[in-house]
Amino acid sequence: MSFSMILSAAIDGLKVEFIHAEADVSNGLPVFHMVGYLASEVKEAGERVRTAIRNSGFEYPAKRTVINLSPATIRKRGASFDLPIAAAILTSLGQIPPGSMRNCLMIGELSLNGHVRKVPGILPVVMEAAEKGITRCIVPKENEAEGRLVSGIEVTGVKSLRETVAFLRDGAIPGEERQTGKERKTRKRDDGSDMMNEGGESVTEELPDFSELQGQENVRRAAEIAVAGGHNLLMIGPPGSGKSMTAKRIAGILPPLDRRESMEITKIYSVLGLIDESAPLICRRPFREVHHTATKAALIGGGIVPRPGEISLAHGGVLFLDELTEFKKSVLEVMRQPLEERSIQITRTYGNYRFPADFMLVAAMNPCPCGCYPDLERCTCTPAQIQAYLGKISRPFLDRIDLCTETARVEYRDLTDTRQQEDSARIRERVCKVREIQAERYRGTDIAGNAALKSGDLKRYCYLGAEENRLLERAFDIMNLTARAYHKVIRTARTIADLDGEERIREGHLKEALSYRMADGKYWRR
Repeated sequence: MSFSMILSAAIDGLKVEFIHAEADVSNGLPVFHMVGYLASEVKEAGERVRTAIRNSGFEYPAKRTVINLSPATIRKRGASFDLPIAAAILTSLGQIPPGSMRNCLMIGELSLNGHVRKVPGILPVVMEAAEKGITRCIVPKENEAEGRLVSGIEVTGVKSLRETVAFLRDGAIPGEERQTGKERKTRKRDDGSDMMNEGGESVTEELPDFSELQGQENVRRAAEIAVAGGHNLLMIGPPGSGKSMTAKRIAGILPPLDRRESMEITKIYSVLGLIDESAPLICRRPFREVHHTATKAALIGGGIVPRPGEISLAHGGVLFLDELTEFKKSVLEVMRQPLEERSIQITRTYGNYRFPADFMLVAAMNPCPCGCYPDLERCTCTPAQIQAYLGKISRPFLDRIDLCTETARVEYRDLTDTRQQEDSARIRERVCKVREIQAERYRGTDIAGNAALKSGDLKRYCYLGAEENRLLERAFDIMNLTARAYHKVIRTARTIADLDGEERIREGHLKEALSYRMADGKYWRR
């Protein structure tokens, strides 16, 4: 048999494209030719594959070898085609049974000695293979735990080209037992719920606790409301007032992930090669802290080959921007569309890419360059400096913030207060209860939480009585609210009502929600 074909896959953005590695080995001049719209690193596979085959102890006669990676309309990048190319060649040479690769997908990079190295993006590849009815996947041994997160498909990890050939010949790797996704046993967590896979649970990491935060009751309350409804939060205050401390403790009160969310987030990290091979499944909501020197591409994603950025890495969790006014204005402005649409679309001449961006924005900033405004006795900034400083944050960006709260200067009596502060566990308990209320309310819809309510859903889920409507009407005129800010006030009030265990939004809930629009009106005059 001179011709053979093996199924592989490529990652384009977050999309999986199936690739057929075709090999034809025939009599003729001893050349190795590769075609199929290849990037330079794929063209180099010829030298890696030929050397790996010889160093693995297989015979490679001097014949004409032509490799085609189809379809030719898709650009092939990376070194993940090495293993399927080598297997296709050995199949053409008769050293691998032709029928052994039926309904099987293979992916992996080869070193010169035949060792199979790990590659990024295994999880989305295996997920897509399972959806398309493929029954077996052969992946690098270091990616095996990641691939086995997907049930209903047999995933085999191989360490070398020799192991791969042995598995295809005999149906098993010597000294190892095969396991399918259905055969794997689940363990129990301490709370009695099933772990998601053997060895897939992330290692428990101790997070900063709210009990360490002294005073700042209003900020603690705002943080709880924000997490309970998935709202965006902006904290304004002088240096050392606890803004960063509060933000970093938000990670400890985020609700748990369900199986679908864990797989969705892990898929993004897999594409970027950020998976821990010993515990591949991400079981905790991400908390991403971005430095103010970040570029637009680093934040939203992009590049010659578009890849997810920090916003997508924060999908399902929190994106924390400290020193908000130190970010370039153009960088902040590109966040407006993801904050509204909860997804990122990048357009290139050769295709469109969509990345998930359902995240909660937490930001912190000083009120002026010296940080002391509006305390005029301490502030050394001129009105022009303050205006220029605050002008880095545009009105459209502020309208996408649900809660804006001030963090007052910490007093000495707060620091020396010996009373026990409420810890993160109790706050998280309330947050989880509210999230359960929202999950039940929006069951059967695509609404993830109160912050994701569309304007058309507000009348159905956020009924307001006559008194509440009169209050909002007065506030709309006095505070000069935009339509977007008006809707955000109602969504925030819905979360406050849920925290109070109320089905209806009351006047007090609206007043508290409106109070979180005061700070931006105070600093950014309307």
